[in-house]
Amino acid sequence: MSVLNDTIAALSTPVGTSGLAVVRASGPQCRELFGAVLGGEPKPRLATHGDYRDRSGQVIDDVVGLLFAGPKSYTGEDTLEISCHGNPFIAQKILEDLFARGCRAAEPGEFSRRAFLNGRMDLAQAEAVADLIHARSERAMAAANQQLRGSLGRHLATLTDELLDVLARVEAYIDFPDEDLPPEDRTVVQDALSRLTFGTERLLATEHYGELLREGIKTVILGEPNAGKSSLLNRLVGAERALVSPEPGTTRDYIEERIAIGPHSIRLIDTAGLNPSPAPLERLGMQKTVERASLADLFLLVLDATRPVPPLPDAIGACMTAGNTIVVVNKSDLAQPEFGGAQLPSPTVVRISALNGVGFERLRDEIAARAEAFRVDQGDEVIAINARHADALGRARAALMAARQKLEERGAAELLASDLRDALAAFGEIGGRIDNERMLDRLFATFCIGK
Repeated sequence: MSVLNDTIAALSTPVGTSGLAVVRASGPQCRELFGAVLGGEPKPRLATHGDYRDRSGQVIDDVVGLLFAGPKSYTGEDTLEISCHGNPFIAQKILEDLFARGCRAAEPGEFSRRAFLNGRMDLAQAEAVADLIHARSERAMAAANQQLRGSLGRHLATLTDELLDVLARVEAYIDFPDEDLPPEDRTVVQDALSRLTFGTERLLATEHYGELLREGIKTVILGEPNAGKSSLLNRLVGAERALVSPEPGTTRDYIEERIAIGPHSIRLIDTAGLNPSPAPLERLGMQKTVERASLADLFLLVLDATRPVPPLPDAIGACMTAGNTIVVVNKSDLAQPEFGGAQLPSPTVVRISALNGVGFERLRDEIAARAEAFRVDQGDEVIAINARHADALGRARAALMAARQKLEERGAAELLASDLRDALAAFGEIGGRIDNERMLDRLFATFCIGK
């Protein structure tokens, strides 16, 4: 990545034909560029309508230009946004002209990286920008918005402030190695470490929920051949996504589709039928079914109302519980199911007809209820950490637990302080108070070019 003394430019809206396209530039050249392409002196945050003229004076398009003056801009530096007609050719011509005038093509995430480096947001907030762009459900959008507004940062600030108080109290005794912490200070430190460990573990507990928000709830559809699994998928998706045939064993690989049910993002995974006597090709499909089952968050076990309940392979049955399984009885319009004392993995049974759509409203309600159960209660705020946050919080927890052990063993104050500083550094990594250029490169490389 370049230093911040140049001006970058990129298309800020998705590539393709649309009503409008926005070209964004950020850096010290923006005021000069505004005057060169639109004429006149820019007035910050006041839209200017005019012709965009290239270096030869030729009009490229009828545009609206808007200058955001630093430091009160997204990036913290002068930023120019040019709204043109949403023809990719026009947007590209404007970009080429900006490059000819001295701008550099922005790298992925470079606008957000500049915002971070200029103190406009911390690293967790910068990650929330990417989460918001890719959010595919109301809950994912809400979590990203709250993180963008500093919800995670506020929790970390509370932990960091208390940790700093504890560290200051402990470091006061480092210069006096022959003196142990007085009983009153020892009690204060012990209580604080307990609170800090508990607070850290509460944040760590949201990692899986964060993964579900970003990736969707992995919902595996299981059942014997011709039970109606593919018809169920098609009905939930609202399209003929999976091939449906009266011939058993049509699905021999898994098919994945993402849908929204209420505020939740659901990843439906249709799998090969569970055949107790599979042909060689079916056996390969069943192996993939077992693999998908081992990674599932939720199961839809599809039974055929006209047939007895089939046995489940041990490897799959071991993954299913009353809490993560919905038994879906298909073809309920043709027969009243007789379970004959069969042991079902869940008491939740939904009768449907994939052919005519009966029972699907209740099925969606049951899926939404199971999805809601994954939410980790953090009060009014939605906290959903990612893998990077979890790694740092895990190291912070380990350091806090090591500090608690040293306190119990009456270890030297200097060793105790070292553990506390390790925890403090781990907390700081989440917000970006680190000096790790390679980590920043990896993180911002996942962003869109125009962000």
